[in-house]
Amino acid sequence: MKKQVVSVSILQNAKVMAALYFAISLPFTLLMTIPALMGQGQGAGFSIVMLVLMPFLYTLIGFVFTLVGAWVYNVIAARIGGFEFTTAEVGK
Repeated sequence: MKKQVVSVSILQNAKVMAALYFAISLPFTLLMTIPALMGQGQGAGFSIVMLVLMPFLYTLIGFVFTLVGAWVYNVIAARIGGFEFTTAEVGK
């Protein structure tokens, strides 16, 4: 049986993706903290600030791009149709 996704929830998808972007950015931030803490001079302070801000900036950017992407998908899907996929019943 073929199904077609004709519309997606813009805000809900953006919220979910923002949470995923935040969760994904945390391990990278922790790994990048090690070299930043070893740094010397003026650049080290800037690096620490950026490491603290990075998960939040990554989350915000992910939210905005998903919001726009979901909106664009809905506009395009309304004109030419959405993604099609085939479903099958699966036993427990």
